Amino acid sequence: MVGMIVTGHGSFATGITSGLKLLAGEPENYEAVDFTPDDSVDTLTEKLTAAVEKLSGCDGIVIFADLTGGSPFNVSLRLKMSRGEAIEVIGGANLPSVIDAFMAAKFQTEAKALAESSLEAGKNAMVMYAGAFGEDDDCDECEEE
Repeated sequence: MVGMIVTGHGSFATGITSGLKLLAGEPENYEAVDFTPDDSVDTLTEKLTAAVEKLSGCDGIVIFADLTGGSPFNVSLRLKMSRGEAIEVIGGANLPSVIDAFMAAKFQTEAKALAESSLEAGKNAMVMYAGAFGEDDDCDECEEE
């Protein structure tokens, strides 16, 4: 089983976790680490290190960070490079990528494979509605009165 950590600025991690619980149930081998305005980078490092240590019995760990290049992402990368565990880091995570990983983590033994499939799921979940409002739609409630 691959463990999962979600981290990000503000309440990103607890927000993603709330959505995950609502849609897919209570996560196991999972940690949420928020980077609050009161936290320093050192505090974030301590929190992420503690989360990695809690998941040390897993086959590997995937860390989902909100912004590529932000402090949660950068600290996660430093942990990946400094520790012996198989750790993969994804920047720009979203709820679909986390749900995909959660559903596959119980059966997956390789962090890299889990990260790759969840990255693809996160990318594929993003769409842009290209139609104009009221144009070519069948939504009776959408019509202007």
